[in-house]
Amino acid sequence: MSTPFRRLVKPSLSLDAYAQCACRRAPRAVRFEQARCFSNSPAVLSGHSKWATIKHDKAKADAGRSKQRALLTNDITNAVKNNGPDPNLNPRLALALTTAKKSQVPKASIEAAIARGQGLSATGAALESIVLEAMLPASVAAVIEAQTDNKLRSLADLRLIIKEAGGTVSTVSYMFEKKGRVILHQKEGVGADEVLEAAIEAGAEDVQELDDGRVIVLTDPATTKTIAQTVAKSMDMEVAEAEIIYDPNEDTLVPLDDAESAEQLGKFVDKVQDVQGVQGVYLNWTKGSIDEGLWEELASKTAI
Repeated sequence: MSTPFRRLVKPSLSLDAYAQCACRRAPRAVRFEQARCFSNSPAVLSGHSKWATIKHDKAKADAGRSKQRALLTNDITNAVKNNGPDPNLNPRLALALTTAKKSQVPKASIEAAIARGQGLSATGAALESIVLEAMLPASVAAVIEAQTDNKLRSLADLRLIIKEAGGTVSTVSYMFEKKGRVILHQKEGVGADEVLEAAIEAGAEDVQELDDGRVIVLTDPATTKTIAQTVAKSMDMEVAEAEIIYDPNEDTLVPLDDAESAEQLGKFVDKVQDVQGVQGVYLNWTKGSIDEGLWEELASKTAI
């Protein structure tokens, strides 16, 4: 006999049970926790970066090497100007060439410096001298001298640097006086006092002494080379430089009292000296109230 089929029916809920059913209870409060979101925007760092430090140090070292090479090539140029391009007949040039090679100055830069001393470009073309005058921020006047085989390009490069520095091309040469300047290499026991008599007899206007012991003889521009040779022979000293400079008049000197403005002027000088063929940058600035170390750094950048 077969077992009868039983239908299982879930008993219906009473009214109280229905009211207490979980599906009828008030919803639980949902607690939201702060979650970290993901974004494509770059994270803002604290500003301390090892790569930034390395990059800064490398730029500083490169600037130092660039300045050293500029000084070495300038020594070569001056040696050629004074005594010719043959190192066998020009001991000063031979020494400058040896020093430049030890300092790993590129061969092309050495050859260009020798050519420049002869008034030629690296390709053998004649160089043209240019002078550009400007008024810079803080009312500092500047005179820039250069020798170039492309006058238009050099003038355009220099004008752009002046504009970017906040200056304007303007006539300022009346604030300076052209003078001949002879720099004699240091000789033990010989300073400005010892050179003074010989310099005056030769026709010099003034004698000064640098911190490193080198002696400066200021002359009339027309007699610079003659006086350089006369004084050097009389004192048995070597001529490091003999050139025409723009010396700022005392009553036009501008004191540097703001460190930030002074640093900007220093950057301007660096950019100008990076332009190929620049021979000298002259400014009518003086120390003022800025830090002594900053002033020494700025003064070392310019021609005087």
